[in-house]
Amino acid sequence: LKFTRQLNRMNSSWRRYLLYFAQEHVDFRFAEVQSLLSLFKITMRILEKPEDLQPYWIVEFQKEEDAKLLASRSLSIRYCLELWGHAGGLDDLHRELKCIPTSFFENHLQLSKTFKIAVQSFCKHLAQTDKINIIQTFSYLPFKGTVNLNNPDTHLLYLEYYGIDSNDPPSEPYCVFFGRIVAAGFRQLIRELSLKTRKFIGNTSMDPQLSLLMANQAQVKLGDLVLDPFVGSGSLLVAAAYFGGYVVGSDIDYLMLHGKSRPSRIKQKVGMAFKNVDVVVFHICSLVTKFGELVTLNERQGGCVSLLVCTSMCTLHVLYAINSVFLYRKVCL
Repeated sequence: LKFTRQLNRMNSSWRRYLLYFAQEHVDFRFAEVQSLLSLFKITMRILEKPEDLQPYWIVEFQKEEDAKLLASRSLSIRYCLELWGHAGGLDDLHRELKCIPTSFFENHLQLSKTFKIAVQSFCKHLAQTDKINIIQTFSYLPFKGTVNLNNPDTHLLYLEYYGIDSNDPPSEPYCVFFGRIVAAGFRQLIRELSLKTRKFIGNTSMDPQLSLLMANQAQVKLGDLVLDPFVGSGSLLVAAAYFGGYVVGSDIDYLMLHGKSRPSRIKQKVGMAFKNVDVVVFHICSLVTKFGELVTLNERQGGCVSLLVCTSMCTLHVLYAINSVFLYRKVCL
């Protein structure tokens, strides 16, 4: 019956995928995925209700492009796999894979395509010899191309799940998965925006992964205006700006805003002084009120608003677009 359901899914327009998550900031996982699905207007069905700390979801997408798009911006996802098999153990997995028609693999295991099989485990270390032995058990699959360990055309992953207690893992995995990696998450951005290489930081600079997760939950995209009323050293705005947002920040700390707080990297030169617009002293409620007028105007006209903000003395010069029509407004603070 299980194999029949699997074959029926293969014949439908929906395909099974495995979202394999990093075990970091798990409380933000669901919110980030839901926000990105809304941002990209992607439809996803969750087949099995995930547990809170469980590092994987079994889901369905109608198009592989949807799975790739979700993973391309997610900080929580490690890999997205087209799920070929899912069982309680390796032997059951092999029986399940052998019931899949050969035609299902043909597009990915052609003579002209290189391949690689990787083995990973969650909450238990596997020796390299054990990994090689597991890989050899998949020799019945109709591989025609050559092995390429560095840049394969088809990257297959076998994953064993041993629960969440790394101090006392069971002798056998609770479940195993096998599939084709269609996309990796955007986790390299965490290292790219690391505080270790940031040109300017303070005592309260936020962890870059949290900043990026918040930017994803805010669905920041190209042309959005992002205001951080407690900007500090700008960690949240760095993440928002990376995704294309125009950023504005305010803070009560005079020394921070005027560069007199003597941060640890005060002598480092960024070489981007020409991009610094200005520092303006004003009441934050005034700014929010004025921008609120623009948002209200946008909603009334049913359009999409983008803003570019420049300052001169105590005046904001705002260039904004509604439905590709550019308008200008001077806001006195």
